[in-house]
Parts: sequence; C-alpha cells; structure tokens
Amino acid sequence: MRESDIEDHLVRRAGELGGEVRKLRWIGRRGAPDRVVFLPGSRLYWVELKRPGSQASAHQAREHERMRGMGQTVLVIDSLAAIDALLT
Repeated sequence: MRESDIEDHLVRRAGELGGEVRKLRWIGRRGAPDRVVFLPGSRLYWVELKRPGSQASAHQAREHERMRGMGQTVLVIDSLAAIDALLT
C-alpha cells in the first residue's frame, strides 16, 4: 500500500464526517507534518502520513515533539485502521 492510498482514505473519511484535510507546504521548516485535518466540533489534528511500517524520521520526530510541547495534537499515521480509529 502506498502513502497516497492512506491519504485518499483520510480525505474520504474526514469528508464523510463533514471535515476537511489540507495538504501543507512549510517554507523554511523541515519535518513539520504535511497534512492538517479539520473536523466539526473544533477538532484539529496535524498528521504525518507514512506508508505501512514506516516511521517519522529523526528530524520529523523532533519537530513533532516541538509542536506537541505547544499543545498541538500531532499524529504519525501509517494505516487505514489508524485513520478509522482516529475518526470514530
């Protein structure tokens, strides 16, 4: 399974709930999550998508921890099941 398959599932599932997924480009910031998920009820998630079995690289993990330290919810998702668990 490719990362794009996981992204398609995320976009479809979020849309079913009335939410949106935006793909981001961070200028001058390496390692930041590449998607933001907006869901009804003021739920917001920063998401790094990976193909199954992959993990965030060291520089991505550092940036994710920095963001979590500011109270943000940052997730690394590598499966359809993880998306379903998040969006239920």
